[in-house]
Amino acid sequence: MNEIDVNELKEKQESNKAPFLLDVREEFEYHISNIGGKLIPLNQLPDRLSEIEDKKDAEIVVMCRSGSRSADACELLKKEGFTNVVNLKGGINDWARKIDTSLPVY
Repeated sequence: MNEIDVNELKEKQESNKAPFLLDVREEFEYHISNIGGKLIPLNQLPDRLSEIEDKKDAEIVVMCRSGSRSADACELLKKEGFTNVVNLKGGINDWARKIDTSLPVY
């Protein structure tokens, strides 16, 4: 599985090559801490793929709290024909530790 770390994601965002960010956590988690990705909880993703159909060939970085659920989401997206799917290694908690320490780690 392809992965990107938080430093690489930050560099891409700063260079105007920001990938589409898909957050697969639950809504309550998104309210605790987020970096602006599209929220589609993992358990809803199969039924909501039409919302991101236009991103099928775009770079998509999938994130969750620590990287496990997003890895599952990456596999699902690949099976559904999404071609450039990358898992955010360490998830939002790694982002909160290394990039934006104002965000809570939970």
